[in-house]
Amino acid sequence: MHRRSVLLLLIAVGLLLTLGAVMLASTGEFAQDAHGKPYFFIKKQLFWIGVSSFVCLGVSFVDYHWWQKHCAWIYLLALLLLAACFAPVIGTKINGSHRWVRLGFGMFQPSELGKWAAICVLSWWYSQEDRVEREWIRGFFAPIALVCVLMFLIVIEVDVGSTALIGATLLILMLVAGAPWFFMAPIVAGGALLISAAIYAMPERMGRFMAFLHPEKYPADAYQTQQGLIALGSGGIAGLGLGNGRQKLLYLPFAHTDFIFPMVGEELGLAGTLGVVFLYILFILAGVSIAVKARDRAGMLMGMGIVMIIAMQAAVNLGVTTELLPNKGMPLPFISYGGSNLLFCMAGVGVLINIYRQGVSDQEEHQMEQLEMAIKAERTVVKL
Repeated sequence: MHRRSVLLLLIAVGLLLTLGAVMLASTGEFAQDAHGKPYFFIKKQLFWIGVSSFVCLGVSFVDYHWWQKHCAWIYLLALLLLAACFAPVIGTKINGSHRWVRLGFGMFQPSELGKWAAICVLSWWYSQEDRVEREWIRGFFAPIALVCVLMFLIVIEVDVGSTALIGATLLILMLVAGAPWFFMAPIVAGGALLISAAIYAMPERMGRFMAFLHPEKYPADAYQTQQGLIALGSGGIAGLGLGNGRQKLLYLPFAHTDFIFPMVGEELGLAGTLGVVFLYILFILAGVSIAVKARDRAGMLMGMGIVMIIAMQAAVNLGVTTELLPNKGMPLPFISYGGSNLLFCMAGVGVLINIYRQGVSDQEEHQMEQLEMAIKAERTVVKL
């Protein structure tokens, strides 16, 4: 599996990118923001696919230890850009959320850099010393404090989903690093309370949550999800055919971004939706295989963080669009329209490629196992 893991990873990502471009070409022209230009979104997405592919290639040649050595600067840059979301000129408010900043080349979502900064900081922190993860101060409070600063700036942007995503990544990396399970209980309890408080304090989010519990009582807040379910149901097993979807005709809001998965189901049917799920599972298996065969602890933690944050984002999107989770605006990695998310996802793929290139080969692992067995046998003989 490990020898073919990078190939399987690239196949999964390539097919997801291709499917995303095809579906965007089918749905993008009907979006309100297209302004009557049928190729408005697909042109921009193809540009971002080209840029992100180039970034992925470049990052694959950068030693992954470089990101951890400079994690402090990445962390500070993320804090600066997150704070800039509230600046009068640079920050931009869209749909009631301060999630964007205007840079010279266009709009940028700093929460994506915040996710990257959290992975870099946590993988560096838990790879510095052995057994640091079992200490209350350095293994528990210190990393939580660092990540919570990022999470605070993101949640006040009114981005509860990204905040929960970073919190879940913190939990997973602590578990992978070997932190005791009782360290996790305060994180889970505290995170659940904070997210609940944030939802309660934000009327729009509270409306979405209540619409998830009682869609018939809150038809306005449940409208988008209900239209997504209609799209999935209309597609059936075989689908209506590529380009023949009806919900994209201004019935389903954001059919080219957060709710592109129902359009896959409507036009490509059950085979299309299962294909998407299969490609994400393939991505997870290949990415985890690369991470566990990393040369060192730092590579293993960084690889697992990248795989898990992309996988959880995909799981949340699929859960929302199938009404298994409350509505939360979160793009489907590699498929939904958007440059910021695609750029950092592809950068993560580049890091995984670099971890694979430096990873322990099957032959080296076999030699290490034989050496360990020989050492154990020698110790047994000495004891006897």
